[in-house]
Amino acid sequence: MKEQWAEEALEKVRKKIRVTAEKNRDKIPYKTDENGDYDDNSDIREDGSGLDWWTNGFWGGTLWRMFEDTGDKAFAEIAAISEKKMEACFDHYYGLNHDVGFMYMLTAGADYRLTGNKESLRYLLHAANLLAGRFNPAGNYIRAWNDVWGHNTGWAIIDCMMNLSLLYYASEITEDPRFRNIAKLHADTVIDAFVRKDGSCCHIVEFDPETGKRIKSMGGQGYGTGSSWTRGQAWGLYGFVISYIHTGIKKYLDTAVKIADYCIKNIPESGLIPIDFRQPEEPALEDCCGACIMACGFIELSKQFEGKEGAAYLEAGKKILKTIVDQRCDFSLDCDAFVQNCSVAYHSDGHNVTMNYADYFFIEGLHKLEDIGSFYW
Repeated sequence: MKEQWAEEALEKVRKKIRVTAEKNRDKIPYKTDENGDYDDNSDIREDGSGLDWWTNGFWGGTLWRMFEDTGDKAFAEIAAISEKKMEACFDHYYGLNHDVGFMYMLTAGADYRLTGNKESLRYLLHAANLLAGRFNPAGNYIRAWNDVWGHNTGWAIIDCMMNLSLLYYASEITEDPRFRNIAKLHADTVIDAFVRKDGSCCHIVEFDPETGKRIKSMGGQGYGTGSSWTRGQAWGLYGFVISYIHTGIKKYLDTAVKIADYCIKNIPESGLIPIDFRQPEEPALEDCCGACIMACGFIELSKQFEGKEGAAYLEAGKKILKTIVDQRCDFSLDCDAFVQNCSVAYHSDGHNVTMNYADYFFIEGLHKLEDIGSFYW
C-alpha cells in the first residue's frame, strides 16, 4: 500500500510535529486561533468544554503514533502529560459521556498497548466501566451526552460506534464478556435504527428510555432530518469495521460495506468531502475532518478483503488523503495544525477551522498506507 506521496507527506509531518509538540507540551489542544496557535483544554470547566472535552484524547493519540513512527521518546513523554492530566476527569465526572472511548483509547489505551503501564490500564478500565454504565437495556443503546440540551436520556448517536472499541478492548484485557456484549447490542441497534437501506446514516436517534421504542431521528450536525452528515457516515463506516475486527460477525462487515458503497457513490470528483452529502450546492461547505476519518475507514475496510475485492475502498481512501495533502494541508510552522477547512456542524459558525482529531486521523491514514504503527482501536 506504500505510496511515495504519502511518505513525502509523512516526512513533512515528522519535521513539523517535533516543533509543535514541544511548543504545546503542557497543553491539550483542540483548535488553532487566528494566529495559528493551539488553544488549551487543560482546565476543568463546568460547561464540559475544558479537560472533559471529548476530543482531548486525540492529541495524546497523535503523539503516541509519532513515537511509534520515529522512536523519539520525547513524543511518549509529552503524550504522558495529557494522559495524567485527564485522570482528574474521573473526579469531576459530570463532563464524561459516551465519548470516553475517544478520550482514553488513544491516551491510556495506546500507553498500555505500547508500554504496559499499569496506571494506564486503570484509567482504561475505569473509562470502560463508565461507558458500559450508560447502556440502556430498554432499547439496547448507549445513551449519548448528558442533559446538555434538556432531557435527552433517550438519545443515541452514530459517533458512539467508534467508542465501542473501548468496550471490546476491555473484554479482551479482562476476559469478561460483559463489555463486548454491550458493544454488540449497541451495534445491532445502530444497524436497525440508524443505517438506512441506501447506506446513509442518521446522526441522532431518540428512543423512549422506558420502553426502548424508536421515536424519531434528528439531523444533528448535518443539514437536516433525513440528510447524510459525512462525519457521521465516517463514524459509522469505520465503527462497523472495528466491530467486525473485534467480533468477526459478518453483519458488521456487511454494514460497513453498505455505508462505504453509499459514500463512494456520493464523493465529489474533487475528492473534497462536503459537510453533508445531501446539503445544497451553495454554500459549498466542506469538512476535511470527516474526510480524514472516512479515509481511515476505507483503508481499514480494504484490509478485510483478499485481492481486488477491497481495491475500490483502498483507492477511495487514497484519493481523499491525497486531496488533503495536495489542497488542504498546512505543513508550515505558521499554523500548529495540519488539516485545514474542517467544520463543527452544518448549522454553526465553526467552518474552515482546524481540529486536533482531523490531524490524528490524517496521520493515522498516512501510517496505514505506509504500514507504520499499531491499531489503536
